[in-house]
Amino acid sequence: MHKDLIKFLDTLDVQKGNTIYISSDITSILLFHKKKGIAFIPNDLIEYFLARIGSEGNLLFPTFNWGFCRGKEFKYKDTPSDTGSLAKIAMNREDFIRTKHPIYSFVVKGKDQEILYNLDDESGWGPNSLFAYFHKNRSKNLFIGIDYKNGFTFDHYAEETVGVNYRYYKYFIGDYTDRYGLKSTKKYKMYVRDLEKKIITGINKKLDDILIKKNAYEKYYFNNIPFGIIDMKISGDVMIEDIKNQGGLIYGKKI
Repeated sequence: MHKDLIKFLDTLDVQKGNTIYISSDITSILLFHKKKGIAFIPNDLIEYFLARIGSEGNLLFPTFNWGFCRGKEFKYKDTPSDTGSLAKIAMNREDFIRTKHPIYSFVVKGKDQEILYNLDDESGWGPNSLFAYFHKNRSKNLFIGIDYKNGFTFDHYAEETVGVNYRYYKYFIGDYTDRYGLKSTKKYKMYVRDLEKKIITGINKKLDDILIKKNAYEKYYFNNIPFGIIDMKISGDVMIEDIKNQGGLIYGKKI
């Protein structure tokens, strides 16, 4: 990686023992290195963050795939990630393991990787899901190359925790090949949008300032590339309370 990028990354609030969930679009980082005439190796970025959190931390990337919702078999080892190139690279590494949910899986390396692997909530955003773990364990969601409001899947966990009138549980049953190659039929569910209501989840820009005031959100820029870190305990509490009180930070947005 370019020395200027490393110098910038060193300023991020990433500490030994942290659990870091990375949401990313590294296109701009690739372009930056191309302009500098330096090869960018994505694995170097993964190794950088593993070194920052140390052996007591956890590093995760989303390997979400919605094929199971369309009747496709989920194959633990073969079903690809639809969520970013870093996730695909981490998924191909032997030191990362994938979690079980066929729709909202992650790859993880760290001290809790077996604990996280064994979480098998029927719902990807339920009380025993990884999102619940992130909330309870004050994990951090690091955004690279995107504004968090364009990729904050965690807001759906808050919606499901409280219950909103524009989503409902939909069940999916399909073939599932597990980590050991054993095939079975499994049932999972998603807290999906009610399409007839033509509503999507909206995030009010005011949430930025509220989280910043609570020291739960730090926004950075490197070479005009956005970075952000969100405390998932505080932000989860804020969103849940807001939805309960219909405060308008997380809301049903007409389309």
